[in-house]
Amino acid sequence: MAQTQRKMKFNTTGPCNPDRHYMVDISGKLKTIVEDYIEPGEYFVINRGRQYGKTTTIKMLKRRLKDNYIVFDLSFEGVGDDMFKDEYSFYEGLRLLFLDKLAEQAPKYTRFFKKPLLKEYTSMHFRKSIEKLCGTSPKPVILFIDEIDKSPDFDVFFNFLGLLRDKFIQRSDEGTPTFQSVIFAGVTDIRNLKSRIRPESEHTVRSPKQHSLLSNIAVPFNVDMRFAPKEIVTMLADYEADYQTGMDQMAIAERIYYYTSGYPFMVSAICKEINEKGKTWDIDSVDETVKNFVSANNTLFGSLESNLERYSEFADFARNMVLDGLSVPYMSGNESIERGLVLNILKVEGSKVVVSNKIYETRIANYFIAQMLTKPKLFSDTNSEAQSRFIENGELNMKFILQRFNVFMKSEYRDSDTKFIEREARLIFLAFLKPIINGQGNYAIEPETRNFQRMDIVIFFQGKEYVLELKIWHGEKHNDNAIGQLIEYLKTRDTKEGYLLSFASNKSSPKESQVIEQDGYTIYEEVVAYNEDE
Repeated sequence: MAQTQRKMKFNTTGPCNPDRHYMVDISGKLKTIVEDYIEPGEYFVINRGRQYGKTTTIKMLKRRLKDNYIVFDLSFEGVGDDMFKDEYSFYEGLRLLFLDKLAEQAPKYTRFFKKPLLKEYTSMHFRKSIEKLCGTSPKPVILFIDEIDKSPDFDVFFNFLGLLRDKFIQRSDEGTPTFQSVIFAGVTDIRNLKSRIRPESEHTVRSPKQHSLLSNIAVPFNVDMRFAPKEIVTMLADYEADYQTGMDQMAIAERIYYYTSGYPFMVSAICKEINEKGKTWDIDSVDETVKNFVSANNTLFGSLESNLERYSEFADFARNMVLDGLSVPYMSGNESIERGLVLNILKVEGSKVVVSNKIYETRIANYFIAQMLTKPKLFSDTNSEAQSRFIENGELNMKFILQRFNVFMKSEYRDSDTKFIEREARLIFLAFLKPIINGQGNYAIEPETRNFQRMDIVIFFQGKEYVLELKIWHGEKHNDNAIGQLIEYLKTRDTKEGYLLSFASNKSSPKESQVIEQDGYTIYEEVVAYNEDE
């Protein structure tokens, strides 16, 4: 039975508050940031994509620090270009911002910023004010600069970053008082930021040597801001304590993580829909909600598809990863990789670059499926009288779907060359499948099994899972291996039945479909033997 609808809010970070915003407890992450970065006096950049919980994390971090530090939290968003028109306007604007923050936290020290700066000694006077404050205050001083991407690309801003860099070095070399820690926040990648910083005294061309000298202004920020299942459970546990739904908290957290890999916005959006639509808190509801979410429009998907449309190399790169199983080692400076990392579409695991999560993978696949579906011939079978047999008694008739796909391939792609089939077969099948399950089901491509020779797809339809392996035929030995691999994967999905779709192009390939019974598992294999006349 569906639950009564509850108009409660789900946010992505922080403990629950009296307004009943259910949030993931990230106290462990905050503790790591304080102990590994702020207490040692590091300057660093929290650079993550949009809607990655970055702003809320920073808000919670400031709250945690306020008792032991004086915290200046600045944002240049919305201040207007006038502040950046010249050095005096910029530093005078900063002085006023600092004055306001001190009035709130430490009124005694506002005296260092009360007098307007002298135009002829603007940055020097501001520098001295920082030294006086940091050298006198009983509390260390921390500077946050949020939304760094919104700062106009003017020299005065980057000269200020150079000033911070100079103060950092003087603190290390001479003990000159300055900020305990400086935290930048934004989407901008740390390497892009550092390449634009220059010392306060340099106003002309920046050489590679100068760039390398500036690299110590910021250390890489390596805190994983994704939510592990045990962290997602903290939010579900708070909700369960209030409403006693009887949910299996860890099972639901693990299912959400299966799709999202802990992407904060996605975690929050899934929980929010289950709550607001009054769905039962179970695995089926998570699957249904993900299906709806993948099909919806939001800023994340808008940014993804905009980048796929505007940058053909990035589109090819993403397609090859998702549909062709391209294994990509991380290479600093590769434009497509850096673009995907900055937007959190990609992530680095070990030494490899992979797509961030299954939701992004599915959305990328759907983007290319939509292009394939513009070809009229693909609709011919899914719109025919055979359609009524694709779904029987509320379940997918996978055998019949694979049989009809085989017929479709032989009729429409009989004369295609082998390279084309091997490259396009998976996309063609997903494009064939999507109209059948559309509105009632979803699918996920398994990254751990995806490569040029094979790819496992899990289809979720009306509360049931169907495990399908797509593979390119490379002889009997490889086929036996594929069956063994599929059985091993079926064990992880806790199901006894699987499907194997093999693409074969030569006369020695098998032409007949078969049912394989092995180790208590049943596998139905359909062989698409195109180019039979070779």
